[in-house]
Amino acid sequence: MKYLFLIFFMNFLPPCAGKSLSRDGNYSKTFEDIKKEIGGYSNIAKAIIDLAVHGEAQNRSYERLAVFADTIGPRLSGSKNLDAAIKYMFSALQEDRLENVHLEPVKVPHWERGEEFAMMLEPRNHSIAILGLGNSVATPPEGITAEVIVVASFDELHRRAQEAKGKVVVYNQPFITYGETVQYRSQGAVEAAKVGAVASLIRSIASFSIHSPHTGWQNYQPGVPQIPTACISVEDAEMMSRMSLRGTKIVVYLKMGAKTYPDSSSLNTVAEIVGSKYPEQIVLVSGHLDSWDVGQGAMDDGGGAFISWEALSLVKDLGLRPKRTLRLVLWTGEEQGGVGAEQYYQLHKENISNFDIVMESDEGTFKPMGLGFTGTDEARDIVKEIMTLLLPINVTNIYDTAEGIDIDYWMRDGVPGASLHDDISKYFWFHHSHGDTMTVQDPNQMNLCAAVWTVVSYVIADMEEMLPR
Repeated sequence: MKYLFLIFFMNFLPPCAGKSLSRDGNYSKTFEDIKKEIGGYSNIAKAIIDLAVHGEAQNRSYERLAVFADTIGPRLSGSKNLDAAIKYMFSALQEDRLENVHLEPVKVPHWERGEEFAMMLEPRNHSIAILGLGNSVATPPEGITAEVIVVASFDELHRRAQEAKGKVVVYNQPFITYGETVQYRSQGAVEAAKVGAVASLIRSIASFSIHSPHTGWQNYQPGVPQIPTACISVEDAEMMSRMSLRGTKIVVYLKMGAKTYPDSSSLNTVAEIVGSKYPEQIVLVSGHLDSWDVGQGAMDDGGGAFISWEALSLVKDLGLRPKRTLRLVLWTGEEQGGVGAEQYYQLHKENISNFDIVMESDEGTFKPMGLGFTGTDEARDIVKEIMTLLLPINVTNIYDTAEGIDIDYWMRDGVPGASLHDDISKYFWFHHSHGDTMTVQDPNQMNLCAAVWTVVSYVIADMEEMLPR
């Protein structure tokens, strides 16, 4: 009898009873209401998945990327190749009949590596594979010939500071994680210069190597001499470490023709599907169009850029128009520290309250595992529920944080953020190297990534309420 009374009593509760997830404080919907709303997208989610994975759009993002990467090649900030890539994408997005296709001007760094050469002279002649690190200065025209000191950490360098003066510091730091180990690339030259070294060679930040150097950006420090710096292969770093531990004297010759020019003009590339009800509110999907000057930039970040384009294409092909505007941004100057995205943020931050979520895919487009998310617990609960729509392809996990330097500016100011979480076990095999080519990409995996990206972005764009902050 008491259960009948309870059911009778609950029928008289107001429909808004319970905790609301509305951001504006009106408490217009309970979480149960929102779950039902999300469940209503089941058929649309299946249609997106079918089109991306099995239908006419199958392999489209891969094939589009292959034409782009093979035609344009690598796209370093400030280069003619990047200019050509932006022009190419501007035309392609227009041909795809997306809306408000336009370019937004920014300034980006312009550095060129020039000719590079390194040779071990003692104890034997051996050609050292190198890639100069971004922003490095050149050697003198005649090059540098100097003895090597090999260290495994900054601590060891500081302990042996007296030995390092006038020498080339070779870092043979072990790869732990990218986030932990990349400090040797970004700060290695500065720390070596502080102890009087004439150059630094950094073991590539890579979890696996086939004698391949991996480049990347590095920074100098005011008041510290600027010395030439390059990455070398894991194999050469380990060989010199073994030699050094045996007490063998190592001498190398290094010549680098790097040059830094004044900042260049570049462009962020933008396209939209304009919202039907709240066009001023934005769900942003993105990847970066620039890359390093080796390989093809197919993995970093061609894949992320092209599944973001694919998200808008799939929505358009299905005849869908979400309530909010679905905006694609292809960033420029990401590899130099997200400089294009930072200028976009400065230009648009006055409308920050209208940005529902910012999404970036920049860790490969391998087999998708789920979504990285940054936001409130209430927003996370909603996104977790949206991920259940991806059960047909078994991609339902949600992870602790979103990753992406281009969207960090927004997330720091409280805008929810999301990133594609995929199997990156091989990502750092190819990262910033000659190996970043279309051969790395898998069309089936890109199909799945595109389906995940599209379902999440579309549903968030079409729900009645924005994600809570």
